[in-house]
Amino acid sequence: MNKIKVTAVSYLNTKPLLYGIFKSDIESQIDLQLDIPSVCAERLLSGEAELGLVPVAIIPFLEDAHIVSDYCIGTNGAVKTVCIYGEVPIEKMDAIYLDFHSRTSVALTSYLLEKHWRLSPKLLHSQEGYIEQIGEKIGGLVIGDRTIGLEAQFPYVYDLGSEWKKHTGLPFVFAAWVSNKKLPESFLRSFNQALKAGIEHIPQLINLMPMSSNNFDLKDYFTNHISYELDAPKRKALHLFLEYLRAKKKNIEHRLTMN
Repeated sequence: MNKIKVTAVSYLNTKPLLYGIFKSDIESQIDLQLDIPSVCAERLLSGEAELGLVPVAIIPFLEDAHIVSDYCIGTNGAVKTVCIYGEVPIEKMDAIYLDFHSRTSVALTSYLLEKHWRLSPKLLHSQEGYIEQIGEKIGGLVIGDRTIGLEAQFPYVYDLGSEWKKHTGLPFVFAAWVSNKKLPESFLRSFNQALKAGIEHIPQLINLMPMSSNNFDLKDYFTNHISYELDAPKRKALHLFLEYLRAKKKNIEHRLTMN
């Protein structure tokens, strides 16, 4: 049997899921590559990968998308590692850098600016080193492990998980296990069981991980900020978010056909 090509996000929040994979027989059935979320998305979109833990914002752009697991990267309130940082309140920001690692968080920023904050700052593309450019009236969206410790550097921090929960009353899904074709049911059952085992063994995983140099509390992060079960409330939230993205996609396509 040919190995299934899998792409997954390389961030800290993925470690429990990967731990389950590496501790199971499923590892021998896959060819796994780890990268930042935006690259994982491109690999699944291009067909370079068949299955991925990818930003949910790419789902409307896949011709054949299948959410294949009961586990995800989600949150039910503050996520801690997806935030807008600034030296002034968000209503005084003239512009916001968008993290180039991201797709879902960029789309979520647009959603919150439009529907929650009702603001329209200029949205800036970013590149490596952009975090150092955050200042005065320019804010910045930062995601993943690079956020650790940033809250001490900026007086204003907006956690996108918290802001979404304030606006909708729902949890949020940042990344899900998505395939671009139908995969064997037997594989998917084993894959899902491996992920379940990884979540159940978070305490053992924490004991194996090195101590953080900045006192980052892994137990608190894995159990109170990241919520891994793709349950009914998260599926409801995902449906709401994807409907917003599909509407935006239609608007973009309509503008292209009119020009």
